[in-house]
Amino acid sequence: MTDDKSVLGLATVRRNRGVSLKQISDSTKIGIRALEAIEQGDFRKLPGGIYATSYIRQYARAIDYDESLILALYFRAITPGEAGTARTSDGKNSYRSWGTPTTATGS
Repeated sequence: MTDDKSVLGLATVRRNRGVSLKQISDSTKIGIRALEAIEQGDFRKLPGGIYATSYIRQYARAIDYDESLILALYFRAITPGEAGTARTSDGKNSYRSWGTPTTATGS
């Protein structure tokens, strides 16, 4: 989890705007656990790669919040240069991708 989560207060923003996690989940088809992880800044609970950024963007739009602020926290939490890798609380890498990238070779 990040220390920045208390600064954002996403759950408070969401509640003040009269939106429930169930409403967001129903409209976006994102599981409530993933939405809670976003609110808590616990990005390692999200799927890797573009799924995580998509979830964050959809959540931000659902509560009418600046998505770039949440994405900045997410990108600070992942290891630079490894988009499918998130740094755990102990500083180690946690691979969250769907496999090892491969390169196509021409014949």
